Amino acid sequence: MDAIVLDNVTKSFGPVRAVDSLSVRVPTGCIYGFLGPNGAGKTTAIRMIMNIIQPDSGRIVVLQNGPLEENRQRIGYMPEERGLYRKMTAGKVLSYFGSIKGISPRECDRHARQWLERVELIDHIDKKVEELSRGMHQKLQFAVTAINEPDLLILDEPFSGLDPVNLDLLKDIIQDMRARGKTIIFSTHVMHEAERLCDYILLINKGRSVLDGTLEDIRSRKKSHAVVARLAGDTEFLKSHPLVEAVAMQEKNLEITLIPRASPQELLKDLVGRVEVQRFEVKQPSLHELFIQLVKEQNAQ
Repeated sequence: MDAIVLDNVTKSFGPVRAVDSLSVRVPTGCIYGFLGPNGAGKTTAIRMIMNIIQPDSGRIVVLQNGPLEENRQRIGYMPEERGLYRKMTAGKVLSYFGSIKGISPRECDRHARQWLERVELIDHIDKKVEELSRGMHQKLQFAVTAINEPDLLILDEPFSGLDPVNLDLLKDIIQDMRARGKTIIFSTHVMHEAERLCDYILLINKGRSVLDGTLEDIRSRKKSHAVVARLAGDTEFLKSHPLVEAVAMQEKNLEITLIPRASPQELLKDLVGRVEVQRFEVKQPSLHELFIQLVKEQNAQ
């Protein structure tokens, strides 16, 4: 069962095609990353899902095709442009948005306190929003988005402005929500954030899908051309080895980039007779490396 379906969706602004024939299915109960550089079309896709803007063509289904207005209370949306009432206190802001999202007046203050504790802002409950730091704003905005425990959370660049401690805090909350059956979509241009968090990934460039699926599936589609090795002995011969394109030192290991179509097993067979092989493994490309490679291939076409 899918929480969201985009079927051949296109959106242009004048001569600029922001989203180009984009199709994606987001399964219920997963964390799904919309990834790509700034201007790739991530925010436009999210705004169309939220019915803020209309697609020029294509079909969008949210929460099994119920009217968006009827499903709105089941959706939490955190836009890239944050919007909190700066003169209100953190506690009052949360209570107010809780009431808008259908929480009873009797329960609003309790929910607000619970979420302030959860995002570690309870000590700032009586501070005005304008007195909070950027990172505190970010956490408060997240709490506003999630206060009514929606079935679907859509987060546009939710981690910008957060230090590593608060980044991990929000990631832990998102993973807990996923464990309770919620569906979370978030956009980011920072690949390592998604690499640790997402069940599924959509890579977007120039409004088009470059690749989508699980990280393991995406990696399996691209053959690795590098190995990580720890060798004892003279390794100078590697610099001119016919199978080797480049060699770089990585702490105590060597990162060896092979020429196209070369087999790691061929190199290993040759190394065994010349040096002591203490470690040898095919390097799994990072999501960042995969994306750069795919974008270069797309742009070259």
